[in-house]
Amino acid sequence: MGKNYDDSLKLIDRNEFYSPKEAVDIVLKTAKAKFDETIELALKLGVDPRHADQQVRGAVVLPHGTGKQVRVLVFAKGAKVDEAKAAGADFVGSEEYVEKIQKENWFDFDVVVATPDMMGVVGRLGRVLGPKGLMPNPKSGTVTFDVAKAIQEIKAGKVEYRVDKTSIIHVPIGKKSFESEKLVENFHALMDAVVKAKPSAAKGQYLKSVVLSSTMGPGVKVNPGKVLD
Repeated sequence: MGKNYDDSLKLIDRNEFYSPKEAVDIVLKTAKAKFDETIELALKLGVDPRHADQQVRGAVVLPHGTGKQVRVLVFAKGAKVDEAKAAGADFVGSEEYVEKIQKENWFDFDVVVATPDMMGVVGRLGRVLGPKGLMPNPKSGTVTFDVAKAIQEIKAGKVEYRVDKTSIIHVPIGKKSFESEKLVENFHALMDAVVKAKPSAAKGQYLKSVVLSSTMGPGVKVNPGKVLD
């Protein structure tokens, strides 16, 4: 795995479950790459995503953002086009972007927002946007007539979380250049949202495991019982 990874492992007790603050501090020490590594949170949930009533999905604005410049594509028409542009959208349009994605395999964007009246158009991209997690969805606030608010929140650090077929959620909470306290606050904001999103149909232990890591570093286990402390 490399010398840096091996050195990082020495900083971690693999049998220990750390508090959020301890885990963040250790992850920052293990982020030894020369670039600004992303700090990511991985959650294993006690849900069965094969059942519709056990889906966990939503979005939350991290108080200190993600440290990433997010490119937003908006599908809109009429006055909403000007509203989206004024709010800072990187790309705004309709059919032309459907064709660009389909014919040129263009994906120079990170988030897609659409007004409800454009979902018939956007729906034609379901097969390509869906697998990439880019399909607009009302639950994440990306299908809305209030495009200005949606864009502003995304640019401010709004992240979407969604349980995958293995019952795991992967979400970035910042960069290694962030101060420890800011990462901890982002961590708590995300965990609070995920805990509140617990499906009523989910039985038993909801938070099975909570792990923090940097892009190139090993995982650090967080005590599931202390995530909201």
